[in-house]
Amino acid sequence: MSLNRPLLAICLASFIGVGSATAAFSADFGSGPAPVAAPSQWRLSFTPYAWLIWLDGEQTVRGRSVDVHVDPIQLLDHLERVPFFGYGEARNGPLALYSDIFYANLGLSGGGIKSRSLASGINGTLSAALGLDFEEAVVEVGGAYEVMKCDSHTAIDLLAGARYWHQEMSINLALAGSLDTGDLVVSGNRAIDRSGSVDWVDPVVGARIRYNLAPGQDLMLRGDVGGFGAGSQFSWNALAAYSFVFAKRDGVTYSGLLGYRALSADYEQGSGRTKYVYDLVMHGPITGLTVSY
Repeated sequence: MSLNRPLLAICLASFIGVGSATAAFSADFGSGPAPVAAPSQWRLSFTPYAWLIWLDGEQTVRGRSVDVHVDPIQLLDHLERVPFFGYGEARNGPLALYSDIFYANLGLSGGGIKSRSLASGINGTLSAALGLDFEEAVVEVGGAYEVMKCDSHTAIDLLAGARYWHQEMSINLALAGSLDTGDLVVSGNRAIDRSGSVDWVDPVVGARIRYNLAPGQDLMLRGDVGGFGAGSQFSWNALAAYSFVFAKRDGVTYSGLLGYRALSADYEQGSGRTKYVYDLVMHGPITGLTVSY
C-alpha cells in the first residue's frame, strides 16, 4: 500500500502553509509610500521527532474485529517503510500557526493481534487472526493564541484546528471451514480482509501550558479533544515535553526534545459486512531535534 497523492498534497501544503502564513501576516496594507521593511517578528521552528509507540485497542474491518496490543519492539520489527514524524510552528507574539504530520506503514503479526468478534449478518465463526497490515497518516493544522501570562515563566495558549486521518487496514485470517470468505480475498493459506481507503477530519480544540524552567530550558504540557461526531465519535491527544537549548549558531537555535505523547480516536462507519471501527490508543516516549530561527 502507498500513500495516495491527495494525502501527499495535504502533507506538503500543511508545511508550506506555515511559511505562506508568515509572509501574509507580515505584509503592510497601509496606504501611501511603502515604509522601510521592518525585521520580521515571526519565529519559525521545525521538529523532526521519533515516537516509540504502544498500540492498544480494537480494529474492525468489514465486520471482523481483532484486539490489538503491540509494543514498540514489535512495531519496529514489522516496519514496511520508514515512518515520518514532524512538527512545524510559526510564532509572532501571542499568535502561533502549527502543523504536525505522522505517517507509518507496517505489517503486524503474532500474539499482539487476536480475533475478537463478528458483526451481525456475517455467517460462520471468526478464525484465528494471523496479522494486521496497518497504514496510517495523521495531519494536523491549526493555530494557538496566548491568552494568559501568569508570571515571567508561565504562559497559557488556547488551540483550535483540524486533524485529518487516512487509513488502510487489512486483517489476515487463517483459512478454516467455519470462516465466511464471501467478501474476503483468499491468498495461500489465509483470507485477507481489506478496508480500502478510510478518511475523515476531526475538529480539534485544546490548550497548552508553556513553562520556562531556566534559561534555555522549557516544559510544555498540551491536551486537546476532537471529533464530536463530525469525524470520529471522539478523539484526544496529550503531550508532555521538555526542551533544552544546546547550541546557537548564525541566528539558528538547536534544541533537544524529550517527552511522552498519547493519541487516540474512536471512529466507526457502516454496519454488518461494511462495518469499520478504529478504536486505538497510540502512546509512548518521543525524542526530537528542534531547529528554530
